[in-house]
Amino acid sequence: MREVGRDMSELTTIEKLPDPPKRPDEGHKGTFGTVIVVGGHATMIGAPALCARAALRSGSGLVKIATTGDVLPYALTIEPCATGVLLSGDAEGWRHGIDAADPDGKAVLAVGPGMGLADGGGQKVMSLLRGSRPIVLDADGLNLLARIGRPRPRGGAELVMTPHPGEFQRLAKPLGITDCPTDPASRPQAAAKLAVAHHAVVLLKGQHTVITDGQQLTLNQTGNPALATAGSGDVLTGLIASLIGQGMPAFDAAVLGAHLHGLAGDNWAKHHGRSGLRASDLADALPGVFQEFG
Repeated sequence: MREVGRDMSELTTIEKLPDPPKRPDEGHKGTFGTVIVVGGHATMIGAPALCARAALRSGSGLVKIATTGDVLPYALTIEPCATGVLLSGDAEGWRHGIDAADPDGKAVLAVGPGMGLADGGGQKVMSLLRGSRPIVLDADGLNLLARIGRPRPRGGAELVMTPHPGEFQRLAKPLGITDCPTDPASRPQAAAKLAVAHHAVVLLKGQHTVITDGQQLTLNQTGNPALATAGSGDVLTGLIASLIGQGMPAFDAAVLGAHLHGLAGDNWAKHHGRSGLRASDLADALPGVFQEFG
């Protein structure tokens, strides 16, 4: 792995927020992209549904939940504005299911929310990473990749990884990355090294979330402890996937997504305080922050 980020001067700091996607008057459902959420299992049915809701609330034209038959009806009940993709079998079966649901290969995949750590999951994630569709990888998608213990193949589609510090450490250990993901002084270097290893954009969660592709970097300035609630990360994953689906480059989508996610939490806290926020509340607040930002 090429070492980067030993000196902050090696990273270009980005301070200007990217513009949000345009919403042309003549736009239609196909104009605003498709997100396919891949995740969920029997004890975490809500995670893919929350991710799907966030993508819809962020402007996606079409959102699909791809999961197994024991999860799909319940996830679609939670978020009935999504449609379903039934996944079965091994990694090849999953890939064929997604290809059938997206024959043009233009969808963005949000992989990992509620996926679980069942045997064979790592092969399923790696199979998707070898494909051509952009991916936002979160939660158990990251944990399954960490179990494989090697970087994803070079030359795949755009990838955004959204680890919290614990997930980061599981990903970093087999790669020999020892920088502390919670120390403000070393967080940028830690995230940059992981980004280079996986040829990805890394969004390292925490106070002043770090977003980097190993060459450029920004520190998010929005957010508060109200966001420390189950499902908040699923919302962020759906938001970033939606922005990529609407045409934003992966780095820009991660930067803007982190800002808007935090801003939604900040606005909620102004009216309700810093506790009691549900992830569904956060997803439903996203249209307001898009309007505010635009």
